[in-house]
Amino acid sequence: MSASRVFVARLAGCTVFDPAGDRVGKVRDVLVVYRKNDPPSVVGLIVEIPGKRRVFVSINRVTSIGSGQIITTGLINVRRYAQRGGEVRVIAELLGRKVVFKDGSGEATIEDVAIKEGTEADWAISQLFVRRPKSSPSPFVKGVTTFTTWAEVHEKETKGQAQSAEHLIATYSDLKPADLANTLLDLPRERMFEVAGELPDDRLADVLEEMPESDQVGILTSLGDARAADVLDQMQPDDAADLIAQLPEERGEQLLDLMEPEEAEDVRFLLSYAPDTAGGLMTTEPIIVSADATVAEGLARIRRYDLAPALGAAICVTLPPYEAPTGRFLGMVHFQRMLRYPPHERLGTLLDAGLDPVTADTSAAEVSRILASYDLVSVPVVDENYRLVGVVTIDDVLDYLLPDDWRSHDGNDDVRRRTAARSELRTGSIPLPGAQRTPRGPQ
Repeated sequence: MSASRVFVARLAGCTVFDPAGDRVGKVRDVLVVYRKNDPPSVVGLIVEIPGKRRVFVSINRVTSIGSGQIITTGLINVRRYAQRGGEVRVIAELLGRKVVFKDGSGEATIEDVAIKEGTEADWAISQLFVRRPKSSPSPFVKGVTTFTTWAEVHEKETKGQAQSAEHLIATYSDLKPADLANTLLDLPRERMFEVAGELPDDRLADVLEEMPESDQVGILTSLGDARAADVLDQMQPDDAADLIAQLPEERGEQLLDLMEPEEAEDVRFLLSYAPDTAGGLMTTEPIIVSADATVAEGLARIRRYDLAPALGAAICVTLPPYEAPTGRFLGMVHFQRMLRYPPHERLGTLLDAGLDPVTADTSAAEVSRILASYDLVSVPVVDENYRLVGVVTIDDVLDYLLPDDWRSHDGNDDVRRRTAARSELRTGSIPLPGAQRTPRGPQ
């Protein structure tokens, strides 16, 4: 992305274009969320599109900022933006706030904010342009301006100023999703709903994926339909399908209708399989490339910072198209093997000939045995036409095999229980944990 540092005040009114050069709208503000120990993180832009409608554009959708214009991927949710707890509008709320220098040199007023792109395509506040109080009573004299960093100041507490929401989220910002999920579960139920409602969509989605199903349903039910659909859009398709399967069918259909069409299509596809099959466990978003792709291209794909480690352990090679369900499945290439070959080597020549895919109706017990027998972290899933439809990863299997209360378990398992579990795995008689998902379509 162009322009490593940008001042927010200069972004106001900048035109936003799609990749084809068509005008999308104009920037009206920048959204940030506070973090506990780091500067506030930029989550997106508020863009005014034709019709005076203001919508949210995720910073991940922005591909270029510079020369008085912004270019996006063109994929924009046109639902009217509604500010949520924890989100701070820089122009409308942050500019003009008082800050106090930690070195004791006094206070100042924020007049502009610089945001900068980090090493992992994330943006955060890098500098503050502040003005100190004027030292002369003359109306023609202004205070001295200076640049400072977020770490060098703290906001001045003003009685009645509503900042509790963003500071609350900042307290939890450093927690991993699993730890934050446990923290929320320790709160009184109503307080848990309140705090969950303050979290950004992507953060709440990560947290829900780490919670027991009953608590997932409770939190999702406490949200409005539009917000619930936005959160489901941010979840992994298999996790979203498991959650929707726990809801009344009418409610589930309403949320699916409100979700982004592509995300909803993936979820509906997964809901068509029983939960104790490879189709019910798989994720539909593996890395998929052509046989002509090179090792360099493959390694670049698995370097994505938002990719789960289990999905980055191997790359699927198919004939076109390259989105599930793909063309004919050709094989998988493990990333360790890619490291042994030069960057220009074609991935089609590095396929693992000893790894056979499973079908979508293969039992969960059989998938578990395959992963354990061959020391794999993922196994491909194909349909009756040998097209790749997804992959089952080791974490998918663990989530299925572990008891419903594993997140709150103290870890002191009885030896006999573990011995029984191993016996069940060998014999294929693993009991189905959790609620059962009823297929909604043909398998």
